This record gives sequence, structure tokens and C-alpha cells, in this order.
Amino acid sequence: MAMGVAGGGRGSRGRRGRAPMADINVTPLVDVMLVLLIIFMVTAPLLKAAVPIELPDSRAKAMAEEAEQMTITIQSDRTVYLEEAPLAPGELTDRLTAVPAGADGKKPLVTLRADKALDYGTVMSVMGELNRAGFTSISLVTGVSGGSGA
Repeated sequence: MAMGVAGGGRGSRGRRGRAPMADINVTPLVDVMLVLLIIFMVTAPLLKAAVPIELPDSRAKAMAEEAEQMTITIQSDRTVYLEEAPLAPGELTDRLTAVPAGADGKKPLVTLRADKALDYGTVMSVMGELNRAGFTSISLVTGVSGGSGA
């Protein structure tokens, strides 16, 4: 940092003050901006889900989000959504086969969100359709468990 020294001659003996410093300290600004960036990076993936459902709780660690992925949501009334678009019964298979493979020849990662009120068979039938369409990388989404467990 620069420090100003007020004159060194005869006329400056009586003055005790320093010359005003014209530097701006940007370190606090950078710190605040980095904290805001981290907050937005953490909350952005949480805002992605558009179809409201009650997820089952889990204590598993969160997975990293991949660039190429698609979300399938099953509501408690067995309505299936591809991203935010509701699908008619039997339409899921046609829509899944139309999804192209990526540059590496793999299908994108599928994130499956299912309401906790659904029975096991409903979720497994959707997973079976995903498997038949060539999707082998499927992530099941759960809520965060707040209890300590027994």
C-alpha cells in the first residue's frame, strides 16, 4: 500500500495530519462476490425441479450434477413428466427412444423423481422402460433426512 508523507521542508513542521489516501481496498468486495457466487452455485440445482412431489428421505450424499441429463418425475397420481411436460400413458417409451445419444455414444443421465406415496411396482415399470430404451445411468432423487435415525 502507498503511504503519503506530507512534505519534508520547513513549512510542514506544524502539521500533524497525513495526506488523504486515494487507494480503494477491493479485498472485501472480492470476498463478498465469492460468497455470493458460492451461494448461487449451491442453490441453482435445487431450483430446477418444477413438478411438485413429496420425495422420500435418505441419508445418502448428494451426487454431482452432470451436463447432459434429463429428469423424469412421477407424481402420486401416477402422472409421468419428462422434464416439465406431462406424458400420456404409453408415451414415455416413444419419447425415450427419440432421445439421441451423446457425442461419446452414451445416452444422457436420467434423474428419476418419484413421489413417496407411489408403490414400488410403478417406479420399477418406469425404470424398466428406461432400461429398454437404452438408459443405463439412472439416479434416484430423495429428500434430505433431518432426523438422527435410530
